[in-house]
Amino acid sequence: MARDLALNSLGFAKPPSETRVLVAMSGGVDSSVVAAELAREGYDVIGVTLQLYDHGAALAKKGACCAGRDIHDARRVAEALGFPHYVLDYENTFRAAVIDEFADAYLAGATPVPCIRCNERVKFRDLLETARDLDADCMATGHYIQRKMGDHGAELHMAADPARDQSYFLFSTTADQLDYLRFPLGHLRSKAETRALAAKHGLSVADKPDSQDICFVPNGNYAAVIEKLRPGAADPGEIVDMDGNVLGTHRGVIHYTIGQRRGLGIGGLADPLYVVRLDPAARRVVVGPKEALRSRLVPVREINWLGDAPFESRPEWPLSVRIRSTRPPAEAVIRPTGPDSAEVELLHAEEGVSPGQACVFYETGGSRVFGGGWIWRGD
Repeated sequence: MARDLALNSLGFAKPPSETRVLVAMSGGVDSSVVAAELAREGYDVIGVTLQLYDHGAALAKKGACCAGRDIHDARRVAEALGFPHYVLDYENTFRAAVIDEFADAYLAGATPVPCIRCNERVKFRDLLETARDLDADCMATGHYIQRKMGDHGAELHMAADPARDQSYFLFSTTADQLDYLRFPLGHLRSKAETRALAAKHGLSVADKPDSQDICFVPNGNYAAVIEKLRPGAADPGEIVDMDGNVLGTHRGVIHYTIGQRRGLGIGGLADPLYVVRLDPAARRVVVGPKEALRSRLVPVREINWLGDAPFESRPEWPLSVRIRSTRPPAEAVIRPTGPDSAEVELLHAEEGVSPGQACVFYETGGSRVFGGGWIWRGD
């Protein structure tokens, strides 16, 4: 008679030694701790680091998630813990799937979030397929988000530590991907716990600073990267009010974002003005009063739905939404307008709703993530 084995910590009914897990290793403390903890538990760990862009002097910088130093750090961790580590060249894939769209979206006046596209199109698609090719039972990452089993299968939930929660950046994780993925750090209450685990394992990256910027954008200077990728992108134009009156000139639409107040160069006005819309085709920056930034209706498309019932099975879904990563979820009503599109009505108007940003759906008063989509135009 077959043995009845309890589920191991990754949810499989077999010993850790018979469970192969691919760990996506960025070279930072989070993914290094994941690899160390799983190796300590006896899992068959394989570490993989992605080379996503040219690591030459032009882009390599301290704190970037993909710089050459990080590949070196990931390799050192794997060597110290005694499991195999591979570096995969995904440079062409990353440029086509992430960097080019980032540049084009910025030129179209949107405010893109390339980290979401990287998770969606590179890490959780191509790398996940590599994990399957290596006969791994699952793939683990250092993201701060929780995977919990519900009545209808795996569910996505916010991290236990609200300050570290990365659910906004992972809303496009599909149900099939969620079945295969594991997030061993999501239950931790603070980053201090992660660093303590790193120190316990003697990891060389225990005190390594967190990355702050988009990995291919040195020092957060988006405009400089766009100009390099798309020569001529910084052509000057007019700053106009909402009635089309010219108030001044600008040095390129790519230097401005929705909600910006400082640096407009149109002083001397009685009331402060904010960027309320970008019109790249006309090379115009449209400014207006703060109240013009407030929106209640948000059109969303490319929706990834993680609810138990089909998205279009109801005329509306009372949920909470997050329209920027730095804001808490706010109550809303989501009305499907197609299989992957919706009109989101915010119960309380919010400022700075920007095309190109994500709109992520949450259980009101709870931790479950119901997916989300992309904001694609203003009111």
